[in-house]
Amino acid sequence: MTETSQTTAAARRANGRIYLDKQSPAAYRALVATAETVRATAAEAGLDRILVELVNLRVSQLNGCASCLDAHTRGALRAGETTRRLGVLAAWRDTELFTARERAALALAEATTHPADALAQERAYAEAEAVFDDDELSAVLWVAVTINAFNRVSILSKHPVRDVPGH
Repeated sequence: MTETSQTTAAARRANGRIYLDKQSPAAYRALVATAETVRATAAEAGLDRILVELVNLRVSQLNGCASCLDAHTRGALRAGETTRRLGVLAAWRDTELFTARERAALALAEATTHPADALAQERAYAEAEAVFDDDELSAVLWVAVTINAFNRVSILSKHPVRDVPGH
């Protein structure tokens, strides 16, 4: 058995899916490095960590990525987000719990996740330009693009969400 076929066998789940991150670790490391750069870019632009996590969560909700929802819910809570706001995030438009900046970022995240809706994308971009400077706007877009990529890796790999005692 070659090293590649051993890696393939080790990366496969019982249902025959491969874990993309295990099968192609160099590509996954590049994606992780991108995420680290985006996280730094967001911080340098002055984006609040909670806003970043809300974008991560909203995109993951839209994509149905359980693994990323789990990871970023924990991240949002560590950053100080409330369970109340997390509970209504899917219906953020119907509440007054989110700031104008958060609302603009969430709309932009949705438009990034569903780019075929050109009208929604134009509206979201205009709203975002009204509350973010160019560095912040770019950072929000990069956060949404990056979490979309991670969602695809996790969904296509069928990454499980395991119970962690005490969490």
